Amino acid sequence: MEIPDVTWVIVAGALVLFMTPGLALFYGGLSQTKSAVNMMMMSFAAMGLVALTWALWGSAIAGAEPIAGGLFGNPAADFALFESFAAGDDTLVWVGFGATFAIITTALISGAIADRAKFSAWMIFVPVWLTLVYAPLAFWVWGDGGLLTADGAVGSVVGEAVDFAGGLVVHMCAGLSALALVLVIGPRSNFAPTKPHNVPFVLLGASILWFGWFGFNIGEAGDGVEASLNWINTMLAPAAALVAWLLTEWARGKKPTPVGAASGIVAGLVAITPAVAHVNPLGAIILGVVSGVICCFAVDFKYGKYDDTLDVVGLHFVAGLWGTVAIGLFGYEDIFGEGRSGIFVGGGFDLLISQLVACAVTLVFAFVATYIIGMVIHKTIGFRVDVEVEEGGIDEIAHHTSAYVNESVAAK
Repeated sequence: MEIPDVTWVIVAGALVLFMTPGLALFYGGLSQTKSAVNMMMMSFAAMGLVALTWALWGSAIAGAEPIAGGLFGNPAADFALFESFAAGDDTLVWVGFGATFAIITTALISGAIADRAKFSAWMIFVPVWLTLVYAPLAFWVWGDGGLLTADGAVGSVVGEAVDFAGGLVVHMCAGLSALALVLVIGPRSNFAPTKPHNVPFVLLGASILWFGWFGFNIGEAGDGVEASLNWINTMLAPAAALVAWLLTEWARGKKPTPVGAASGIVAGLVAITPAVAHVNPLGAIILGVVSGVICCFAVDFKYGKYDDTLDVVGLHFVAGLWGTVAIGLFGYEDIFGEGRSGIFVGGGFDLLISQLVACAVTLVFAFVATYIIGMVIHKTIGFRVDVEVEEGGIDEIAHHTSAYVNESVAAK
């Protein structure tokens, strides 16, 4: 790879890494004042723990030579990046780029268990989950010989799964894992609709996410033509979802809200992630509109069923599922060349079947594996704080600090 290309990957990786502080602001603003620091700390903890785990063995599990019949890469193949370092080429920059994806995916889960999770349990959960869930799934979708690739046990039968930047690996995986955790640890003691304590934080966080997402969706573009398509689609889908969400709030007899606008942006970004290089601009708009509408309804589905505090399931699972399946409806395996296409753009059912099977595999694996990990932690050290800590506020107990020196100021 030439120096300009390496430079772009470095910039794209920095953009994706910047998404996690943006997520911390987004989640922190949505949280209650008494737990905002804890919520943001969970994102920052993910940055440290995932980066280290990825360098030690996670990257190898996700991308080394397949073992165990293609279930994962050999974790000993590149321990502490010795092999990547010895290669003397640009391998390390790609390892770093992959780490930023793993970081944001892990951090996404934390929003579902806001206000009630032990920080110590989260510190254990992160490296275990990365090792046993995220890295293997990344290998299945993107690895050489992974389960859902053209040469894998499933992909060779039903066709390769198409997922450019993480509809399966990032968003469905995070959303399903979030659902598993909330079922393990249970609802908040005051499970009811709550208002965000800092709306400007929410809007700023969503803006940073959108900014960083250009690195997310364009970092691995094959050439300038594909990068151009990915750029415009990354602008159009969240724009369409934002407008669709606000119109849906109006149609439901509500006021258009800033949190709705921010959530619409996220829904559109999630939906376009797997399809960004596989739909034309009109397809990106359609994808965004649908995601804005369905996610606006999905975030209210949880009440009386499961306590997904900050709507990780309603945004990331729902929009990720829609974006991945939509490729089989009006997407192209290779938009500029030969390959399968969706049923609404002149293709058959082959691509749609591949996408549906990949979604089913992801659903079962991510949910079941995370549920088991969460239950083991919950039954040993406990995954949630005592009710007194939850109601009094986690920030002071867990971190010896609070979001505001004078909380009465934040309440005004």
